[in-house]
Amino acid sequence: MVTYCESPRELIFGWPSGLMHCQMQADLERILFDEATILRRLDEIAAQISNDYRDRELTVIAVLNGSLVFMSDLMRRIPLPLRLDCLSVASYHGRAETTGEVIFKHVALPDVVDRHVLILDDILDSGHTLAAIREKLETAKPRSIRVCVLLQKKKERARPVDADYVGFEIEDEFVVGYGLDFMERYRNLPCIGVLRKE
Repeated sequence: MVTYCESPRELIFGWPSGLMHCQMQADLERILFDEATILRRLDEIAAQISNDYRDRELTVIAVLNGSLVFMSDLMRRIPLPLRLDCLSVASYHGRAETTGEVIFKHVALPDVVDRHVLILDDILDSGHTLAAIREKLETAKPRSIRVCVLLQKKKERARPVDADYVGFEIEDEFVVGYGLDFMERYRNLPCIGVLRKE
């Protein structure tokens, strides 16, 4: 297991971020996936997406803010012509569980008419957010829509939605790091871990 407060660059350069990562990592009950494991899995997903869309131009819609780190690392591994747009939505509203109410913070939808769309999100949990986004985008008449998530919880969904590409399956636990947050904290952890309940 990697201990991020003892990484070589922090030992050599004495970066203050090392202390910050140690403090945040201390709030984790355990680490599920370290940085190297995540990046290896992204290589595999990118290869699959590149193969599936090899003769088509892709439009990536990233769901803010949780998918930003995932989107950035994944897109650089896809050697295809693509467009990028973002949607800002909220369904957790500062809680550890979704409220079921999905609020779109953008008034206008991205231009996806007759385009192949790939929605990128950090986690498939209750299904409320991804189902609402998919329904909203379908009104704009795209040619196709697929969904890619970094994490998928093993649980019954409140709304039926499936992901076409999944990074990792996890148990029904509250996780942070690598873009996922609690009260806007822990997004910058390079690993994904279960947050201590206290």
